[in-house]
Amino acid sequence: MSSNNDPVIIPMLERKHNDLPGMDASNPNTLTEEAVLSFHNISYQETMQHGFSFCKKTCVIERLSNINGIMKPGLNAIMGPQDGSRSLLLDVLAARKDPRGLSGDILINGKPRPANFTCTSGYVPQNDVVMSTVTVRDNIEFSAALRLPMTMTRDEKRRRINEVLELLHLDKVSNAQPRSKELRKMTSIAMELVTEHPILFLDDPTTCLDLRTTTDVISVLKMMSRRGRTIIFSINQPPYSIFRLFDSLTLVASGKVMFHGPAQEALEYFKSAGYNYESHNNHADFFLGIINGGFSALLDTEEDGHDVEKDKELSERQHQVRENLANMYAQSSLYSKMRTELDPLLGEQMSGRSSALEITCVTPFWYQLGWIIHRSFKNIKGFPRIIIIKATITAIVAIILGTVFHVLRNDCTAVQGRAALLFLLTSFECITGMTTGELFVIDRDRFLHEHTSGYYRVSSYFLGKLLGELVPRRLLPSIIFTVIVFTITGVITDVKGLFTMIFTIMMLACCTSSVPLSLGAGENAAAVPTELITIYFMFMLLISGLSLYSVNLMRDLSWIKSLSIPHYGFIALQHNELVGQNFCPEHKTAEVSRCHNFVMCTGEEFLIIWDIDLSPWGFWENIVALTCIMIILLLITYVQLLVLKKKRYFKITLPFSLN
Repeated sequence: MSSNNDPVIIPMLERKHNDLPGMDASNPNTLTEEAVLSFHNISYQETMQHGFSFCKKTCVIERLSNINGIMKPGLNAIMGPQDGSRSLLLDVLAARKDPRGLSGDILINGKPRPANFTCTSGYVPQNDVVMSTVTVRDNIEFSAALRLPMTMTRDEKRRRINEVLELLHLDKVSNAQPRSKELRKMTSIAMELVTEHPILFLDDPTTCLDLRTTTDVISVLKMMSRRGRTIIFSINQPPYSIFRLFDSLTLVASGKVMFHGPAQEALEYFKSAGYNYESHNNHADFFLGIINGGFSALLDTEEDGHDVEKDKELSERQHQVRENLANMYAQSSLYSKMRTELDPLLGEQMSGRSSALEITCVTPFWYQLGWIIHRSFKNIKGFPRIIIIKATITAIVAIILGTVFHVLRNDCTAVQGRAALLFLLTSFECITGMTTGELFVIDRDRFLHEHTSGYYRVSSYFLGKLLGELVPRRLLPSIIFTVIVFTITGVITDVKGLFTMIFTIMMLACCTSSVPLSLGAGENAAAVPTELITIYFMFMLLISGLSLYSVNLMRDLSWIKSLSIPHYGFIALQHNELVGQNFCPEHKTAEVSRCHNFVMCTGEEFLIIWDIDLSPWGFWENIVALTCIMIILLLITYVQLLVLKKKRYFKITLPFSLN
């Protein structure tokens, strides 16, 4: 018997699938048994547009044509030339492609794929989306926390994480950040293995990896397949030491299947068809050479009087070769044998077609929010040099500006000087706020992958990014700048006024940041020039700055106030700072009396001249305006994330939801 403090770690390869904690066989949305994936008459068409925007022409291209096959527990490899067919077939089977152009049936154990198939199967994209600013363990913990059921205890999740780390030989580097390509790839695989899904898809998992790491990756996948997992992956020209581990092989090119069956029978299949195999040839190179027209005992590829090096002719020859190979396979005994397995499966489900795809999460909203904020804080800590550099630059600028205002301070224009200082603070917040547009852009691919895989809802991700990254990134520079400038200039403010000022600054900072966010979260964010945002803020700041010297100007342009974010922040800061202030104390009576122009001794005099309401509502109306603008712009940002999600994966079929 083992105590709770000394848990026994059962090697993953020695356990049965149903013995794993957290696998609820009673849940119809959870795949708990060995999974056989079959696909019947799969075709996929894409609608392409070309030409100018006012006269675009559309054409339909068939990317996959009448593909049939079956993927059983084991290593199922998809190979082919680099024409996009192998990755496209993988993504279609994994439900990671827009289903508008898809026709045919994809079944799991003879039944339609679950509506939440992307959440109950693993998927490792070709371009790794792990967060490199946190450790390997942190990435895996994030996946385990949000994708494993809440019924699992923390110790059970930790035990499973340790098993995956040990299985992938990541235990010694678990506290390192995944910076290298090899470590990022292994971390991506670990994040999927920890969920124990029975089907795992991998898009070119060995791309850019050396032979040793490639061997490690495929060996681990082979071990997992022996436990009853269905591993489906695309791969490009593996060496024989890797190829011999495959259980099933699918050769696809130009959207058609050239071979589908046991991997070890592929060589004999092509040799029996008349293709000459030399012993020094690699199996994968041999197959791809046939598909590309490089090996042809049946077809005469050298015709007199033709230049075979011309691209057009070569393309035509390759197309003809692939058409013949596809027809040869369709007439082979392998195809007939495969059809005898597929037809009964298709007949069982004819009464009910697959339902619309949807995203389901196993954790509640607040739990997801907490983990997203937790990871966001760690992400910020992953850039210590950048944080130090930004804080240093902010402090230097604040010291320089504070010193200038201190030297130029004049008792005769104390009120105007204080207002100019507040305008400077407003300008700082607006300028720094324009740099936050990348908050959702840089994580776009990661968001799409994680949301589609069932990590979190869009709402929890949106709110978590705002609270975990936007607020800290804006709060620290704002406080540093404000405290340094006001300390050097000798501005004395009570505690209530100081906290009110910080609150106003944060409202202004968040509102200004919401402008680039609302333009930078969608699919076409790059098409929106940053200069438009810069022009808006520069124009509004110019109007607010000129208002310090011309009262009539602001009255003539009063209609601009409703559109000006800097105006609301500037007025709120003036109201908080100037109401109740006396700039002509008794000990400075002599200095004030020597002033040539009229001296405003109270803040109220200044505010009245500029038609600013002195009541508390004069402050709060500007805060309310900033809040309303911020909410509207953030809602636009949120809607763009929803539209982005629908466009990238589930156009039309996924119902519009605020989840």
